[in-house]
Amino acid sequence: MNNIHPTNIIANSAKIGNNVTIGAYNVIEDDVVIGNNVTIGNFNTIGQYTEIGDECNIVHNSSIGVIPQDKKFGGEKTKLVIGKRTVIREFVTLNRGTSATGVTIIGDDVLIMTGVHVAHDCIVGDNAILVNLVALGGHVEIGDWTILGGVSNVHQFCKIGKHVMLAANSKVVQDVPPYILAGKQPLRYAGINALGLSRRGFSDKDKSVIKKAYRYYFRSELNPSISLKKIKEEFQNNEHIDEIINFIEKSDRGII
Repeated sequence: MNNIHPTNIIANSAKIGNNVTIGAYNVIEDDVVIGNNVTIGNFNTIGQYTEIGDECNIVHNSSIGVIPQDKKFGGEKTKLVIGKRTVIREFVTLNRGTSATGVTIIGDDVLIMTGVHVAHDCIVGDNAILVNLVALGGHVEIGDWTILGGVSNVHQFCKIGKHVMLAANSKVVQDVPPYILAGKQPLRYAGINALGLSRRGFSDKDKSVIKKAYRYYFRSELNPSISLKKIKEEFQNNEHIDEIINFIEKSDRGII
């Protein structure tokens, strides 16, 4: 049974699942899909074509899935897709995609804190945390389990790998490879995210191998191409090292 306050404006074409609670003064536009067991607070706008997964919690005063801030946008049908069990706090803006990709994606079990902005065509991985006032430019990709410190800004088209922890007030203008801590200005490598990796079941051996690989890449006097070649030769058939190599080789903006 749903609990929907009578002050809401809900389009006839919106599809609302079971056991959904919607507070006062929300606007839910055409072709929105809301899953089961979702809670929506007060004074939110849920834009056209937005899809919200089961058990999400959207608190108050947010703009979810409205049109992108992109001058090239021509009103085409694009989406914002939010995974299951994601929490969205107050004053968040999440834009839907453009024709470039067609969709902005927020994964499962994501925590999006107060004042965060996620622009068009972004991908935010599962279990990520975007702390207060983080801003993502268009086409940004955030890996699973990554934490972005408060008031951090990510330039459009940048990628941040899995299990990264980013310091508060970070300015990201190049790609941040997986498993690391990064901070300071300009943004730089500050070691591996050992505590986060331990909490997620990485063994001491896993962490040691990752740390040694990054010692070659960031701490040695070798240039990046030679250090990457050395990593490939020394750490063969290791899934975590393969993740690092693939990330670096696919980087378009360069590595911090």
